[in-house]
Amino acid sequence: MPKPVLKPAGRYRWVIVALLFAACTINYIDRQMIAVLKPTLTEELGWSESDYGNIVFFFQLAYAVSYLVFGKIVDALGARLGYAIAVVIWTIGHMAHGFAGSAIQFSLARAGLGIGEAGNFPAGVKAVTEWFPQKERAYATGLFNAGANIGAILTPLLLTLIMKHWGFDWRTAFYLTGIFGVAWLIAWWTIYRPPAQKPQVSPEELAWIQQDGGQTTQRASLRDVVGRRETWAYALGKFLIDPVWWFFLFWLPGYLNKRYGLDLMSSAVPLATIYLISDAGSIGGGWMSSRLIAAGKSVNYARKATMLLCALLILPIWFAQDVSNVWGAVLLIGLATAGHQAFSCNLYTLPSDLFPQSAVGTVIGFGGTVGAIGGMFMAKFTGYVLDTTHSYALLFAIAASAYLVALLVIHLLSPRLEPVRPD
Repeated sequence: MPKPVLKPAGRYRWVIVALLFAACTINYIDRQMIAVLKPTLTEELGWSESDYGNIVFFFQLAYAVSYLVFGKIVDALGARLGYAIAVVIWTIGHMAHGFAGSAIQFSLARAGLGIGEAGNFPAGVKAVTEWFPQKERAYATGLFNAGANIGAILTPLLLTLIMKHWGFDWRTAFYLTGIFGVAWLIAWWTIYRPPAQKPQVSPEELAWIQQDGGQTTQRASLRDVVGRRETWAYALGKFLIDPVWWFFLFWLPGYLNKRYGLDLMSSAVPLATIYLISDAGSIGGGWMSSRLIAAGKSVNYARKATMLLCALLILPIWFAQDVSNVWGAVLLIGLATAGHQAFSCNLYTLPSDLFPQSAVGTVIGFGGTVGAIGGMFMAKFTGYVLDTTHSYALLFAIAASAYLVALLVIHLLSPRLEPVRPD
């Protein structure tokens, strides 16, 4: 039996998490800008809720198809090159929004953004799998996933600075924020390598990273993973919870505008508060399951106990529509988004818990595609519900219940979260 590795001598792996955190932040700034600008663009371009829903739908359609492709690309080319390709594509798509003048042109620009952004999580989780032992992966994933909330926090603040204080229009805002992707790409290409190729990684830290044993280098085909119940545990979990996050991401600024009369400037602090609370959930959810594993609990217990707590925290969102005070609604929504992020970072670790490293990107890509398909339906459904009922009550009810259903599905398909045995 191999001697356990107790303490890593070195912390270079956290530099990699910082890079992933920055990428996730930029990813969500680029993704969230259209949601924050929705009231402005709706007034200027005359969009209906269904028009906006169609724009979101085409983003998610491209995202769904590309997620599957990027899962294979990342497994074939590695995290370094796969991530670089993704950032190049999504930065071009993001800046193309500045040239759009109609709903169709915005849909095309969003599709380009969706193609590139689909590579973010397959490459990010692949990098975590390369750089962290199993006991630290949920925490590392939670940390870099927290960048999504920082991106959502920064977006209204950046737009207020660019448009209100500097006097630029929304088109220039897309060009200026596109610079972030270029800067990150340079840093990523300069710094990132597998841990065994980095002289900054001490032998002790390398032993810590590799303590779970060698990984098979045999590549897994999509057909290999789709037939596994464990793949569907992850994919159906994504199908059930991802649409809720898309709903929060793309409709929350519009909800605050319609329900409480908040414009771009007055919604910046409530939105920042919601996503700051979400950050606590992302980090706390990853910390909790990692802490339980370190305390001797099984991976199955640690992941599912954490996800159950998260699902229960989300239930009160059911009543958000009935809250008349904006800050009461902010707290309820913030609790739900925190629960989502904590649930999600544990869900993202399941492929690395269940599959060999060589299949992680493929499983994440497939699950991301299934989740994005759910998001496509949610976009169309949300637009229809709001145009016909003008009420968010049904949408909040779906958000409240989705996570308990997702956890039940995961448990039924993988009762013990036992690693897949290669054929």
